[in-house]
Amino acid sequence: MSEKRLKRQILKKKLFTKNRLVILNEDTFEEIFSLKLTLMNVFVVATVGAILIIFITTYIIAFTPLREYIPGYASNQLKKEATELALKSDSLALSIKNNEAYIASIKKVLIGDLDYAKLNKDSILASKVEVSEEQDLKPSDADLKLREQVAKEDKYNLFEKAQSKESILLFPPVKGSITEKFSLKNKHFAIDIALTKDTPIKAILNGTIIFADWSPSSGNIIILRHNNGFISVYKDVASLSKSQGDVVKTGEVIALAGSTGKESTGTHLHFELWKDGYPIDPKQFIEFE
Repeated sequence: MSEKRLKRQILKKKLFTKNRLVILNEDTFEEIFSLKLTLMNVFVVATVGAILIIFITTYIIAFTPLREYIPGYASNQLKKEATELALKSDSLALSIKNNEAYIASIKKVLIGDLDYAKLNKDSILASKVEVSEEQDLKPSDADLKLREQVAKEDKYNLFEKAQSKESILLFPPVKGSITEKFSLKNKHFAIDIALTKDTPIKAILNGTIIFADWSPSSGNIIILRHNNGFISVYKDVASLSKSQGDVVKTGEVIALAGSTGKESTGTHLHFELWKDGYPIDPKQFIEFE
């Protein structure tokens, strides 16, 4: 017991013994600064300083924007922007993929490298009618009262509700003699119509011009995309009166007849009609003569 008590007394004496920290000039040994302290004071100051440093560092990391400069930390704004950029990049990649597929299909339209679909006018225009089984459905009393009330309200209604009707009417691009008919055997997916020079060529249906340019083999070409999956192609024309991206109406002049392609044998119109990516005979829909 006496040894332990002696050790504690020695340790206490060391901790509380006053020491002097002196800073001297090396050349003149002049005292510049001196400070009285004990080991206990040094320990307390060091502990408090360490606690303050830890507290300040934690506060900076948790509550200030300075944490963004620490490797491994990122702000919520940066995370949000990164997420938005990732979503936009995915959307752009999908749009580019769709555009590439669409351009490939337009290229096939130009060169005619597609299979023929056995489509006719009736198969395209006819709507699918589903016949349901007859059922004996008797209205309830509440239903009869509701019908009577609605009938009274409609009796004095001055406005008639419009009914949606869908029909397809293709306007002839030109009138003339057909010099070469549509032929699957010869891979001639169009009809050639003899014309006089500068005959106006008109749009067969409302649509958007998706291609309007010149090619060595077919001369000036203009392609229109219409609703219901139709695409109309006009080749070997002399000049174009519309540009790519223009919206045209049925019967609007889009070009003038001529003979501009290398494969052209005279002034005529090489006209193609496509439905859902397949060539079809335009005579099934249009009277040219």
